[in-house]
Amino acid sequence: MSQTTGASYASAGVDIEAGDRAVELMKEWVKKTQRPEVAGLGGLGGFAGLFDASALKRYERPLLASATDGVGTKVDIARQMGVYDTIGHDLVAMVMDDIVVCGAEPLFMTDYICVGKVHPERVASIVKGIAEGCVLAGCALVGGETAEHPGLLGPDDFDVAGAGTGVVEHDRLLGADRIRTGDAVIAMASSGLHSNGYSLVRHVVFDRAGMRLDQQVEELGRTLGEELLEPTRIYSLDCLALTRTTEVHAFSHITGGGLAANLARVIPDGLHATVDRSTWAPGAIFDLVGTAGRVERLELEKTLNMGVGMMAVVPAESADAALATLADRGLDAWVAGEITERGEKASGAELVGDYAK
Repeated sequence: MSQTTGASYASAGVDIEAGDRAVELMKEWVKKTQRPEVAGLGGLGGFAGLFDASALKRYERPLLASATDGVGTKVDIARQMGVYDTIGHDLVAMVMDDIVVCGAEPLFMTDYICVGKVHPERVASIVKGIAEGCVLAGCALVGGETAEHPGLLGPDDFDVAGAGTGVVEHDRLLGADRIRTGDAVIAMASSGLHSNGYSLVRHVVFDRAGMRLDQQVEELGRTLGEELLEPTRIYSLDCLALTRTTEVHAFSHITGGGLAANLARVIPDGLHATVDRSTWAPGAIFDLVGTAGRVERLELEKTLNMGVGMMAVVPAESADAALATLADRGLDAWVAGEITERGEKASGAELVGDYAK
């Protein structure tokens, strides 16, 4: 009779010990994100993340805001580059900058990391980036999950997702109902492509242009890979500072769908937002993608952020104060448009003119 070894989780491709080591490696980074509301409540390793909700007693009518997102196919650039900490910034930005749009303060976040094989140092590096992003957003990282999926993902494949929660006082909730005719539209500069449109970008630079990630690109001033991995700017604390120093009617996070489509989401019926392209020049990466792929301008604009990562709608008389606040925080911003009556135009937003050179 032949002898066979019994099956085990390890023989199926799941390494529990490696997962445990990854948790130990990430603990120091998670600890850096603690807010007072999570201190002393168990820390990493429990079945659920805890947040002391008694902190919400200072609100008269607190509204919880939640969001969830990932970073799309940008993870493939990180995998090819062997750089894993920057996409954590992207993940936090995608989640928490959606939450701050309604005026909510980011409170806490959880993450989900799915891998083909657990490499403890790699997982810890991803979490390090998420933790650093949480610090920049002012929220706590209260927990997460690392899942090993052998057979479904290759040994070096992975994906990340996250969910977050924030809070805003009911009477300070921002949105379309606050916007008025004559309001100014302020654009805040992006740090590059951010985390949207990478399926188009990868198709253009790799399949059409035959470029390499280690290729030095003169107009970018660095390699293609370094440009594509530039972390998404996290605007949460900038936006909250704006609400404390001047009147703000609405924010719009410019992600998938581009500037016009995302701005239109906060424009009420009967009004129209006009954004003047001549008020800024998109970064070199946008021109590179457009030229290399012969991508039409409207296609670029509905896929990429074109150099604007967040927009604020403020009363015209508050525009100068808003720009001063953002400048003090080191954020490039400018008045890019205005809110008008709809007239014969459909409610929403449009770009007019040509980009500055």
